[in-house]
Amino acid sequence: DLGELLVPYMPTIRVPKSGDRVYKTECAFSYDSPDSEGGLYVCMNTFLGFGREHLERHYRKTGQCVYLHLKRHVIEKVPGASGGALPKRRNAKLFLDLETNSDFNSDDFEYEDDAKLVIFPDHYEISLPNIEELPALVTIACDALLSAKSPYRKQEPDSWEEELQASKHAKTLVQLDNGVRIPPSGWKCSKCDLRENLWLNLTDGSVLCGKWFFDGSGGNGHAMEHYKETGYPLAVKLGTITPDGADVYSFDEEEPVLDPHIAKHLAHFGIDMLQMQVTENGLRDNDIKPRVSEWEVIQEAGVKLKPMYGPGYTGMKNLGNSCYLNAVMQAIFSIPEFQRAYVGNLPRIFDYSPLDPTQDFNTQMAKLGHGLLSGQYSKPPMKSELIEQVMKEEHKPQHNGISPRMFKAFISKGHPEFSSNRQQDAQEFFLHLINLVERNPVGSENPSDVFRFLVEERTQCCQSRKVRYTERVDYIMQLPVAMEAATNKDELIAYELKRREAEAARRPLPELVRAKIPFSACLQAFSEPSNVEDFWSSALQAKSAGVKTSRFASFPEYLVVQIKKFTFGLDWIPKKLDVSIDMPDFLDISHLRARGLQPGEEELPDIAPPIVIPDDPKVDEIRLLYFRRSFLVALDIDESSVMQLAEMGFPLEACRKAVYYTGNLGAEVAFNWIIAHMEEPDFAEPLVIPAFGEVASSGAAALGAVGLDNQPPEEMVAIIISMGFQRNLAIQALKATNNNLERALEWIFSHPDPEEESDPALDTMDMENNANANILADTGSEGPRIKDGPGRYELFGFISHMGTSTMSGHYVCHLRKEGRWVIYNDLRVCASERPPKDLGYIYFYHRIPS
Repeated sequence: DLGELLVPYMPTIRVPKSGDRVYKTECAFSYDSPDSEGGLYVCMNTFLGFGREHLERHYRKTGQCVYLHLKRHVIEKVPGASGGALPKRRNAKLFLDLETNSDFNSDDFEYEDDAKLVIFPDHYEISLPNIEELPALVTIACDALLSAKSPYRKQEPDSWEEELQASKHAKTLVQLDNGVRIPPSGWKCSKCDLRENLWLNLTDGSVLCGKWFFDGSGGNGHAMEHYKETGYPLAVKLGTITPDGADVYSFDEEEPVLDPHIAKHLAHFGIDMLQMQVTENGLRDNDIKPRVSEWEVIQEAGVKLKPMYGPGYTGMKNLGNSCYLNAVMQAIFSIPEFQRAYVGNLPRIFDYSPLDPTQDFNTQMAKLGHGLLSGQYSKPPMKSELIEQVMKEEHKPQHNGISPRMFKAFISKGHPEFSSNRQQDAQEFFLHLINLVERNPVGSENPSDVFRFLVEERTQCCQSRKVRYTERVDYIMQLPVAMEAATNKDELIAYELKRREAEAARRPLPELVRAKIPFSACLQAFSEPSNVEDFWSSALQAKSAGVKTSRFASFPEYLVVQIKKFTFGLDWIPKKLDVSIDMPDFLDISHLRARGLQPGEEELPDIAPPIVIPDDPKVDEIRLLYFRRSFLVALDIDESSVMQLAEMGFPLEACRKAVYYTGNLGAEVAFNWIIAHMEEPDFAEPLVIPAFGEVASSGAAALGAVGLDNQPPEEMVAIIISMGFQRNLAIQALKATNNNLERALEWIFSHPDPEEESDPALDTMDMENNANANILADTGSEGPRIKDGPGRYELFGFISHMGTSTMSGHYVCHLRKEGRWVIYNDLRVCASERPPKDLGYIYFYHRIPS
């Protein structure tokens, strides 16, 4: 009797409630799924999914005995079935979130989904459905689990973008053979001549304006009127078409949708997706001949590339603008230190993982690393005769790549940008990842140490010639693009004239001429002195001209070089410098080694500036925060100002911070705040409004980097002195609170009779959830963790970006493995024939041993 058999386990069987995450498509420790040979086991208590290899671990750790086993079979169709049909799902209600496998001929095979209860440790199986014999609670729990939605859809309140679903019209869409061809630019509504918010109807090719669509753009609603007149359901927004996809709207379903056949539907009207790029104003990029387009060159289009399989050659599925994550993680896990830390420690990490491993950083890093390096999900296709033999019984699909959905959901949790489906900056994501690695130690050594290096900053008063030396920790060498050093200036000028003439005459544009910049010029620009704004000379006791130079106080094991291609145009729209830089395979930056205080140099005296409230907006921000929190003033953010700024192309969270920190004084004032803060590492980090006395992470960062001796910044000391306190008390309070202005003020009021010497324990660093905590980590008496050595490096990888700004486009990664270059383009992993080393965005070098 099944009822009696299940009685001992009834208290452990739960019915999924609203808010419960049900992982029925992916194992928590691997990329096994119901498609895998062993299927997937879902715990009926925790709703976590496990592959056969990891099921025993969960059973031992939790004692949970009842699991729902899910398996998808792919079987040969019955002879005589209608040809050309797509695979059908016999039990479609079981696996709503599973994707079809395209590794076999879909005309000859179909799906059959299977579910059964499994009781451990005896592996007793109960087939489903079995309503008559099972207790009602078990039946309800199984039905609820099978119908539960994906845990990645609206998992976090901050991630407001729902995962789009495929339109029901996409597969059967009828397209009229009316000869319509859509030009690459110059579109306008056929009814009102509007030139923005234009939608192409995928049935008849009509170009009409929108009105109420999900992006909020204005229009006269002619696209909707056309649907009501004709019933043609799908339209694509012109200007959003890229090689990654496009924005598609279903009038019938009244929501944005996915069109899996969008490439074919667009080709019907003469649109080649591979040639299309999004621009900041929604129009198509200028026509570029294929042989020079960065989309073609970087992806090595037009060249037959040999696919690569096996360990280290595993692709990653693009989850919708997640190519930035794919490119960075491929580069990270090509580094031996990260391989050893996560994949080498995998058994220990998995055995000591928390009860919910989906929410553990080290577990998910180990899982991703194993997925990329094991070769388990990168197997070459089987020989045709073997496929025939296997298919007679049951198709065993070959895994091709992994889907990092669980990893992305966790690593981006709470982050307003990375948790969205929008394109992001790979450099910002790299720093975000390093911050998480710093905060989640995996052993005695932190793998991120290989990127850490010390920067010596030398500031000199131009009038007195006296100097000050400080040090800080960094992870990326940022090189400016020395446009003035272009070696083909005459060609660039001629091209620009021809381009303008062609645009004015509406003729095809001339062949692109890309600026050629010597790498040596970029390196020289990095090492040249820069002016220090608002420099106050302690030697002169007055404001003066000051210059700052940066040198390497230590060289990292792995040098990450970012080419600062992204800038702002005159209209403040983010743009990218389309340049070619002759990046070297071998790099020697030994001449940039810091030398410290030199003979004959005189240090600036350690004297505080006068007691004046600085005009620096960063200091004003701290004072404003202190005022608000001291008097418990709750400030509502003016969302209209936020949206004005967001429409200029700035990150949404940065806009919210700008409006908040400027006291809702309007978009213009907030815009000035953005310009003053946009170079800061936490520029796009979420706005955190701590209660009185909590850590103001932006405060310490805004007022200057903390020196290695933890001496408080003079600006902070001046603010406290301006409130009527003694200088020695201000310094003592700041030291006791890790240079945090608000906590320092609290400390002063709580220590009316401070001792002469502060407690050394108070000088330790507070890591909290500060986005820049890694920059300040371990800068105590022992100094930061660095791996100094020679400054000679060899190139082993680079990440390239295609598109006009970080908000659009596509990322690809090239890595040198086993003596050859390999291109990682999401799921596609191939031997590279022409690695475009001159067009990269982020470069990875490893130190050459002495």
